[in-house]
Amino acid sequence: MTDITMDKKTIEAPSIGIFERWLTLWVALAMGLGIVMGQLFPGLFELLASIEYAHVNLVVAVLIWAMVYPMMIAVDFKSITHVWDEPNGLVITLVVNWLIKPFTMAALGLLFFKYIYVDFISEADSDAYIAGLILLGAAPCTAMVFVWSQLTRGDANYTLVQVSVNDLIMVFAYAPIVALLLGVTDIPVPWDTLVLSVALYVVVPLLAGIFTRKRLLGATNNVDAATAFTARLKPFSIIGLLATVALLFGFQGGVILSQPLLIVLIAIPLLLQSYGIFALAYGAAWFKRVPFKIAAPCAMIGTSNFFELAVAVAISLFGLNSGAALATVVGVLVEVPVMLSLVAFANRTKNHFPQD
Repeated sequence: MTDITMDKKTIEAPSIGIFERWLTLWVALAMGLGIVMGQLFPGLFELLASIEYAHVNLVVAVLIWAMVYPMMIAVDFKSITHVWDEPNGLVITLVVNWLIKPFTMAALGLLFFKYIYVDFISEADSDAYIAGLILLGAAPCTAMVFVWSQLTRGDANYTLVQVSVNDLIMVFAYAPIVALLLGVTDIPVPWDTLVLSVALYVVVPLLAGIFTRKRLLGATNNVDAATAFTARLKPFSIIGLLATVALLFGFQGGVILSQPLLIVLIAIPLLLQSYGIFALAYGAAWFKRVPFKIAAPCAMIGTSNFFELAVAVAISLFGLNSGAALATVVGVLVEVPVMLSLVAFANRTKNHFPQD
């Protein structure tokens, strides 16, 4: 099997530090801090929330960029063509994201809101929450997957290819799949949100990473310099993640505190979907003997969601205060804790996968 990295030093990472070792605790504290700060300083968070374009919050975008940038420095374009030497990871990602995930999310939404929750939630509200879940299920992750890939020592080159192919498919497939599952024919896809998100979360940090890598490698192709520089950035990347979590929970703290039971009810099918999709993709990768550095990001892409797009479409279709918009927001709230638990699980089980 051909190694899809030019040099193992390109993807090797230093030993786990205090930030990563206690990341779950830091995230929990960031959640609590965000909610408290949002209630104490609502004006500040309203101001931060208003700094957006095409429903993409630019403050959060900068923080995500800070998280993604170190991963992009590890991308080696000379090695990307070797992705096709190990196609199973990409195939699993595409099958799960586009042939399975949207439909299982719709099925879980119907099961819970039309049957299990029938005595608790009105039919009109149920339809709105199901719509929000569908919008999330049809939008695979674009940005945060680079973070999860980095935390599992994923292959930067392969992760970039997986995300890029998914983004390309999303341009053509998102609206038809959502239209099919919602039973409507005219889905107003916010193209400005889609294009801006891909540009901010993939293109800009990628270009910055390429420029930085070229400068660090220099004429002597000194991979050690790039590795050391990335290691120095690691604490700032984690701080960016924690600041993002605090902001998201600060923005939505009022909803969490005012409707805690409803948040839990919406979160349950989302949790089942997330863990079920991860189990399916990760299990398929294990069965096909996909190397761990490809298998982990492959499963993470389908598990996490492109919540910016889902929220924007929900607001466009149903309104800012709709149940559909609320469901997509709950997706934002549960994603980070869920993905951190899956990162931890993947790292504990990495020895069951090929390491090359």
